[in-house]
Amino acid sequence: MSIHSVKRHQNHLAWDNSIAPVLHIQSGETVTFDCLDASNGQLTAESSVASIRGLVFSQLDQVCGPVHISGAQPGDTLQVDIISVETADWGWTALIPGFGLLHDEYPDPALKIWKIDRAGQFAWFDEEKGIKIPLRPFPGEIGVAPGKDGAFSTIPPYKTGGNLDTKYLSSGSTVYLPIEVKGALFSIGDGHGAQGDGEVCGTAIETPVKATVRLTVRKDKPYVKAPHFVTARAAASPEEYYCTTGVDQDIREASRAAVRDMIEYLGVEHHLSKVEAYMLCSVAGDLRMHEVVDMPNYVIGLMLPKSIFTNAS
Repeated sequence: MSIHSVKRHQNHLAWDNSIAPVLHIQSGETVTFDCLDASNGQLTAESSVASIRGLVFSQLDQVCGPVHISGAQPGDTLQVDIISVETADWGWTALIPGFGLLHDEYPDPALKIWKIDRAGQFAWFDEEKGIKIPLRPFPGEIGVAPGKDGAFSTIPPYKTGGNLDTKYLSSGSTVYLPIEVKGALFSIGDGHGAQGDGEVCGTAIETPVKATVRLTVRKDKPYVKAPHFVTARAAASPEEYYCTTGVDQDIREASRAAVRDMIEYLGVEHHLSKVEAYMLCSVAGDLRMHEVVDMPNYVIGLMLPKSIFTNAS
């Protein structure tokens, strides 16, 4: 099976279906992306808080790509199998004025530079106080080009993906994205070493990453109208989840969309009536606030444990 690569300089700063692809591949092939951190290289392991004041905001959250996948057509689904995500040996977390859930209460910039132990897969938040953060690397940005013409900021999430900032999209997980243009035009970036649900201050452990993914066109998932994903098993959480997401400017509407999509998924894949599926969502599903700071849109996920389906393969 062919393995391709996309370099750091092969990036763009908007979701735009007019951007020429940097790579053409066949469905089912694997691509490794060498991605800078979300600052686009403006911050380094030697940066100080003064660097936050000097950030050029128009250069933030670049994504590597786009990649054209042969056979992808509007209405299809792109299956993205995340094979591996490797961090650098450093990262940063910052308070950026105007960003974050409490940006009005924390108006001053702040910066923390992390030393990442890649062998041990952790980073100390404060070694003296015994606060240790396990790594769970993932790409914050993962998406395909929108069908609507024009340039759309990489800062918010969209129904075609984008800045999902969802911590469950780590190695071993699978993401499903609705395709709106020929070739899909897939891009990825914004490496994270670890993050909590919601990313409340607006940044995670931001770090350059090398992400390897397999890209497969699916013709059999018409119910994927916004990102869906399947989590990977981990030692700390052996359960696997199937998740539907809602992306909207209103949290309640995003939540409603996530539930509607799960109901449709359960009907197609598990042959449940809409009433049965709605009740199952209530007794077994967990609504999670995956991303709440990259305005104007929120990402709300409904996560359903796969173990409840005892007849499933």
